Amino acid sequence: MGEVSIRELRNDGGSVVERVLHGELVTVTKGGVPVAQLGPVARPPVPADVLLKRWSRVPHIDLDQLRAGIDEVLDTRL
Repeated sequence: MGEVSIRELRNDGGSVVERVLHGELVTVTKGGVPVAQLGPVARPPVPADVLLKRWSRVPHIDLDQLRAGIDEVLDTRL
């Protein structure tokens, strides 16, 4: 979490908003005292029918084959 003064926010508001757009929660201070927080706006929820349509396109994963592939790459003694 970052912190900016009101003066910084006024003079460099664009870069502060860019930080928020990238997910950072920014506390605004006045005279060193926190007075506000800026954070990203929550995305609207995705409707169930859209989620179901997306999930229907997810490829099937063979878990046994996945595990075998992981075991080939990693030392199973760990």
